[in-house]
Amino acid sequence: MIVVAGESLIDLVPEGPAATPLSPLTPRPGGGPYNTAVALGRLGAEVAFCSRVSTDAFGEALVAGLRAAGVSDRLVQRGPEPTTLAVASVGADGSAAYGFYVEGTADRLFTLPERLPEEVRAVAFGTCSLALEPGAGAYEALLRREAERGALTLLDPNIRPGLIPDGAAYRERFAGWLPYVSLLKLSEEDAAWLGGSPAAWLERGPAAVVLTRGGAGLTVFTSSFEVTVPAVRVAVADTIGAGDTVNAALLHGLGDRAADSLDAAAWSALLSYAAEAAALTCTRPGAEPPYADELKANGRTGRPRG
Repeated sequence: MIVVAGESLIDLVPEGPAATPLSPLTPRPGGGPYNTAVALGRLGAEVAFCSRVSTDAFGEALVAGLRAAGVSDRLVQRGPEPTTLAVASVGADGSAAYGFYVEGTADRLFTLPERLPEEVRAVAFGTCSLALEPGAGAYEALLRREAERGALTLLDPNIRPGLIPDGAAYRERFAGWLPYVSLLKLSEEDAAWLGGSPAAWLERGPAAVVLTRGGAGLTVFTSSFEVTVPAVRVAVADTIGAGDTVNAALLHGLGDRAADSLDAAAWSALLSYAAEAAALTCTRPGAEPPYADELKANGRTGRPRG
């Protein structure tokens, strides 16, 4: 089983190809970890979501979305606090920027679960949940505990600068997480904001660093080699959820393998699988990751073994 730990929220996405600041907004389930969990469920993985979700109407919709995707909600904590809202603005190239409404919301009050099920083999972390206290400390404790237990851990920092009041303090915390991370995945924008380099991050602990580079594709760095695959060309509606879909494809594609067990050919196959899944997500508005059957229709038979 894979567990995805972190926030869920509602993305308010502007309608129409020529959206303006006052365009109508459509509510869609979102949040990096939530999108990753849904993507894993749609790809056919056994997955559970670990978070705190509101009991308000948005929260009920978020839980329903998990169940519809085949994601277990047995690790979800519930509370009466409101759901976090993210107001998206979409650029001409489909790229998305966000403004957040996070004060007093449910996901910030996540508490460390006593234990995860014994069958958990991998845990994914990232985005707002590691930046906003008091929940961030609980997620960080979960990362350290599960890494020490031997689980594969994926970290996607998915930086939202507007939610990080002290950049230097966050960068220091990020460096402290790396010894507990098996697989670090981040975008070029994240990498530029954090500073450092894949080589420096690898020295601190991760077995592999995957860098997403938009239209330039995906690159993996290990201590032994570097592999790049091209992006899949599609008509882009927006890029919301594309990076989260990459997370899901990487975790699902790894299966029971350790991140340091793949050779260059296996990484090429895995990255190509992730690129195809992310491209399909980009073809529709909001975070709508593909189902396994859609990848099969495009020639991807599912989990690449390499």
